[in-house]
Amino acid sequence: MAKFLMLGKYTLEGIKEISKERTKRVKEVIEKAGGSVEAMYALLGDYDLAFLVDFPDNPSVIKASVSLTKLTGIGFTTYPALSVEEFDKLVG
Repeated sequence: MAKFLMLGKYTLEGIKEISKERTKRVKEVIEKAGGSVEAMYALLGDYDLAFLVDFPDNPSVIKASVSLTKLTGIGFTTYPALSVEEFDKLVG
């Protein structure tokens, strides 16, 4: 599985529907797309949310990202992520 960092930015629609239940549905959408959640954080700054997730491939994370935007109204920017140890092995 590959790691991805998903950064979310609330829309007005997305803010109105914040709830524990929606967070549970978000995790279910990620799992349905073949992924798993390692961590979820609320942020201050340019982005409102950060999810560290595992997915088998790019198409799976794209599917999850689009599905999450449809469900929540939150727009996501997604980046592949490597641990520093993996990075050092790759380029060191």
